[in-house]
Amino acid sequence: MTDFYLQQTLARPVKCAGIGVHSGKQTSIVIKPAPENHGIRFRRVDLPGTQDIPALFKTVVDTSLATVIGKEGAIVSTIEHLMAAFSGLSIDNALVEIDGYEMPIMDGSAKEFAQALTNAGLVEQTAPRWYFVMTKPVRFSEQDKFVEIVPGKGFNIACTIDFDHPLIGRQEISFDPLQESFKEKISQARTFGFIQDIEYLKRFSLGRGGSLDTAIVIDKDKILNQGGLRHPDEFVRHKLLDSLGDFSLLGMPIQGHITTFKSGHALNHAFIQHLLSTKDAWETRTVPIGDDTSL
Repeated sequence: MTDFYLQQTLARPVKCAGIGVHSGKQTSIVIKPAPENHGIRFRRVDLPGTQDIPALFKTVVDTSLATVIGKEGAIVSTIEHLMAAFSGLSIDNALVEIDGYEMPIMDGSAKEFAQALTNAGLVEQTAPRWYFVMTKPVRFSEQDKFVEIVPGKGFNIACTIDFDHPLIGRQEISFDPLQESFKEKISQARTFGFIQDIEYLKRFSLGRGGSLDTAIVIDKDKILNQGGLRHPDEFVRHKLLDSLGDFSLLGMPIQGHITTFKSGHALNHAFIQHLLSTKDAWETRTVPIGDDTSL
């Protein structure tokens, strides 16, 4: 019996396929088990000879519409939903082989990724898991938006959004993976967009894969998707999902409590940059079992 939380990987490979939300192109991925201390890495199998791309803050090359990582000319776009599934299910090590530059959007959530990973099963490895442990509060803000993290036992995250739209408005949610299921509470929440924005993006050859099958589409006074929302607060649940994926790019699970207000990929990325430069506010170490830590 070990005294520390151990790293985990998959018991077997899993496959997923679908359309890229921005490119409109079909892509397939194979998620494979990986050895201890490997982390999460992406491999472009359509570009033989290119190096694997670690899913880390330092490899992020764009956050304008999605989280994009890249290395030596090879990129992988829209990784945040799969990264949220890895984080939410406590998977430390995996290799993601992809045959294109954009991840499949699936139904706009992490539901299918989380289900595929769960079906594969997890294997506990022998190396201890290392944590990013907060020792002092850190806050980063831009105008009225902010991200803050404070020291605390375990991990939890609280998100607030505030949209000037009658179907969204102000929504708040928190998530504690020790007490709640990522699959049930967070993974099913879909990305969303306004119909005029989707039409605008398509005009500029973006959002080509955006449809009622891959996102919640909002008009002035109604949800266009048949069946409506999966949760009354599905919008903020998805923002929390995105944040889990973005913060996982620290490369190790967090021990601390995160609060976000009106944040998105760009602000999350800027916050991580600020956090890593505030070197007296955190340390990396293993965590003894019983220290109420997860992720």
